[in-house]
Amino acid sequence: MRQEWEPEDLIEVWTLLEEDQERLRNKSGANRLGFALLLKFFEVEARFPENAEEIPAPAVAYVAQQVKVPAEEWAVYDWAGRAIKRHRVEIRSAFGFRECTEEDQAQLAEWLAVELCGVELSRDRLAEAVVARCRKDRLEPPTPGRIARLVGSAVNTFEERFCATTVGRLSAATRSRLDDLIAEDADTSEDSTGGGGTFFTELKADPGALGLDSLLAEVNKLQRVRALELPPELFGDVSEKLVAAWLARASKEYPSDLRAAGGPVRYTLLSALCHVRETEITDSLVELFIQLVQKINTRAEKKVEGEFTKEMKRVRGKEGILLRLAEAAVAEPGGTVRKVIYPVAGESTLKALAAEAAANEARYRARVRTVLRSSYSNHWRRMLSPLLNALEMKCNNTAYRPVMDAIDLLKRYLDQPIAKEGAFFDEAEKIPLGGVVREEWRKAVVDERGRVERIPYELCVLVALRDALRRREIWVPGANRWQNPEDDLPPDFEDNRDVHYDAIRQPQDPEAFIGALQKRLREALTRFDTALDLGTTGGVDIVKRHGEPWIKVSPLGKQEEPTSLVALKAEIERRWGTIDLIDILKEAEFATGFTSEFTSVATREAVPKAVLRRRLLLVLFALGTNMGIKRVAVTGKHGESEAVLRRVRHLFVNRAN
Repeated sequence: MRQEWEPEDLIEVWTLLEEDQERLRNKSGANRLGFALLLKFFEVEARFPENAEEIPAPAVAYVAQQVKVPAEEWAVYDWAGRAIKRHRVEIRSAFGFRECTEEDQAQLAEWLAVELCGVELSRDRLAEAVVARCRKDRLEPPTPGRIARLVGSAVNTFEERFCATTVGRLSAATRSRLDDLIAEDADTSEDSTGGGGTFFTELKADPGALGLDSLLAEVNKLQRVRALELPPELFGDVSEKLVAAWLARASKEYPSDLRAAGGPVRYTLLSALCHVRETEITDSLVELFIQLVQKINTRAEKKVEGEFTKEMKRVRGKEGILLRLAEAAVAEPGGTVRKVIYPVAGESTLKALAAEAAANEARYRARVRTVLRSSYSNHWRRMLSPLLNALEMKCNNTAYRPVMDAIDLLKRYLDQPIAKEGAFFDEAEKIPLGGVVREEWRKAVVDERGRVERIPYELCVLVALRDALRRREIWVPGANRWQNPEDDLPPDFEDNRDVHYDAIRQPQDPEAFIGALQKRLREALTRFDTALDLGTTGGVDIVKRHGEPWIKVSPLGKQEEPTSLVALKAEIERRWGTIDLIDILKEAEFATGFTSEFTSVATREAVPKAVLRRRLLLVLFALGTNMGIKRVAVTGKHGESEAVLRRVRHLFVNRAN
């Protein structure tokens, strides 16, 4: 119970009513005051206080004033005598409560194991749920120690059942492969599906730097996880929070720890790890593909830009002409072209420059396509077969059917080498071009005889696939971020469409939505156009890049610091001087209690909360400031060793937090 009470709150909660006064008639002195305080405390908390200090001092003074007993009498109230036992019986009877028996506690533990342990992992919140359930059932809750044991029993019961259910869904072959996953390398054969401890370490690792090798490594990792043959719906009936907790626990374990664990626990930990990692690897594979396609295009453009820049520098006289044109235009900005520009460079010269620029743009695009084709065929094409074999693509939009047909076409030709006779698709094939091959690529893809060349067509398909994946028009089964977009909708979306649309404040009529969006865009573009004319865009301008319109945003200059902020900083420094970051972190913890959100991946934790709180703050400070745990351990007078802090880091700080 909180210790700070405002006068109006005291009056509302701690005022003795007429029936309360009636129960005090046969009591006097410390017993009278003690009974009154226990009565009002029970009315608020639905339990009795553990000790005298739990009742706020303002409440003691206020109730003492009402019962006309000195507040000091509360200190002599006997907490172990027969009087308090009679008082508790009378108070329970007054509110219709009864003591919690062993049978009641067993039922509470079963209720927790069945209803809550699968969705709530915090033992503190489970304990709060027990107290709330007791209040609902009009039971006096057990003592905090008994509640903690009750919660522990419920959690153990749930985990035993959960592990048994999980193992029951695994085939004998899958369990054997999971054992191979953590087998000692010396005892693991080279053709073992699990792969031994080395693959177990690789499985927990994130993808490497963006590149072809990283993509191929992720494909290999995904194939090896799939070879374990985990059931698709292994964890379909449990919460994601629970699976994430078992994943965090498995991620912190070493192979030797897992080998020492009991069979059901070991298989459940490994199953959770492999199940979640399969989804995460699928997601990372899609993201790597999208980034690689972008990288291929960007590299080609940069290479060609460099070549063209060097080529332009070799053209004699062009830079001088452009310089003189710029100087003339700046000198007379209000003059006409004929009077200002033509004397510097004649009409024929300007036409020649324009024609050369147009030719350069066409050459630029053609050169980019050539470089793309060369780099793809010589290096990047190695990703095509593993990628298409590893990822299954699906689509709900018929407008993207050509892309899906193109992917199927590429799959059929994966095993056919690109030789002179195999450079083109079979003329009898129905090859989708619309929606797959951009207009600027048509001549590079289709030759003068109407044949479709495989290399440039594959490039076009990969670009179209990347765009479709980005828009979620094509999705990947088994992924999370790139899953079926219809699965992102709430399960009751169709039945309660109006409720969900109201929640996001959008109209159900698509025409109304599009109309409102178009209106906002037109208004924004009109304001931008007006600002361009007035020169008030703040450095935003429209230029041309490679012949295409390009929005240019100039970086903002250094902003002046607001005077109010300067004054605030000065006042803080005057009052408190320089404040250490660890002190700010500590104050944030006192105000919010955020360290309670860091839960251990271990099955139990015996460290006192105050000690754990201090260690967590030190670990978070070490990680957040990049000082490192070793430096934090050897500096300061906190009394915590490096080994202790590293253990807290290992058990409490993970990706889920």
